[in-house]
Amino acid sequence: MDITKKVKQIAWVGLLIGTVAITGCKQNPSTGGVPTSGPPVVGVVTIAVAPVTLTMELSGRTSPHLIAEVRPQVGGIIQKRLFTEGSDVKAGQLLYQLDPATYQAAYASAKAALARAEANLMPVRLKAERFRELVAINAVSRQDYDDASALLKQAEADVAANQAVVEAARINLDYTRVKAPISGRIGRSTVTDGALVTANQAAPMATIQQLDPVYVDVTQSSAELLRLKRNLANGEIEGKDGDQAKVKLLLEDGSAYPQKGILKFSEVTVDQTTGSVTLRALFPNPNQMLLPGMFVRAIMQEGVDEQAILVPQRGVTRNSKGEAMVMVVGAGEKVEPRVIKVSRTVGDNWLVREGLKAGDRVILEGSQRALPGTLVKAVPFAVKTGTALGAAPAGKK
Repeated sequence: MDITKKVKQIAWVGLLIGTVAITGCKQNPSTGGVPTSGPPVVGVVTIAVAPVTLTMELSGRTSPHLIAEVRPQVGGIIQKRLFTEGSDVKAGQLLYQLDPATYQAAYASAKAALARAEANLMPVRLKAERFRELVAINAVSRQDYDDASALLKQAEADVAANQAVVEAARINLDYTRVKAPISGRIGRSTVTDGALVTANQAAPMATIQQLDPVYVDVTQSSAELLRLKRNLANGEIEGKDGDQAKVKLLLEDGSAYPQKGILKFSEVTVDQTTGSVTLRALFPNPNQMLLPGMFVRAIMQEGVDEQAILVPQRGVTRNSKGEAMVMVVGAGEKVEPRVIKVSRTVGDNWLVREGLKAGDRVILEGSQRALPGTLVKAVPFAVKTGTALGAAPAGKK
């Protein structure tokens, strides 16, 4: 019995030692497939200097390239509306016909008065010509010749005055035909057949807007404008020479407008209520996708930073002071914290102004296992897969 008990005890001790040995040979699952004996693996990106085109996104609204409010220049009753609401009209196209009866009568009266003045001019002119010949031989007095010359000039003035009256009457008669001042798309009519309109009334009869091309008016803060000019003056960015700045457009639903525009001008004054400056861009609109008053976002090119340093946003954190910082793999493959200064985002990266240089290796993955001063194994970070190269994919050993 004693021998049997001893044999059993030896067997249990051997089983326990084997279990412990097997457990010790297994990898720690919390290390993500990395043996606990070696340094932790971290995914890094190597910083490089490259030119980057800087852009700014500004919100604004569209406005028509040309807009004209149709108003009558003479008063009268509308006989007929001659256009379809919402259609495209051409400059000079007839839109409304006013009752022309009174203006036709005034035109006929003015023409008759002109004919009478021209008839009175003929004998006065003949008399003045005869007196000019007679005064040369002293057959008539100088006074008689002067009187005849004065009557001739008065008759010529009467003719000129009546010609002006005829022209004014003709213009008023033509104004009874209300025409389109510009080409574009006409909106709804505010008056109907039979309505009375007056000359130069405050309310327009209709509005015409030219929608191809269209303007996009956006606002930029004066502080941003000063920053842009300062960066250009310091040489931090290089402006575009020659061609006008190109502008891209994002619509209300977030989709990109297929046509590109050009920046036309910047307002010369700052709005005192908002502290902003208006920028105007011109966009082609052949399909009339852009309608006046639409909210849009314009992406404008500021310039090119020839020595830009970009670092992915996932690798940047903030310390207790609110300063941006990254973890880099420094000398001796040890982790070093580095405080940096960033100015803006470019896509999913930060644009770094100070704190990093070309060749620095910034940790993007595994920083939770790499405390400052820790010895690590740095491998390139695969951006597409989001894993460090060389690490085992999930689900595999």
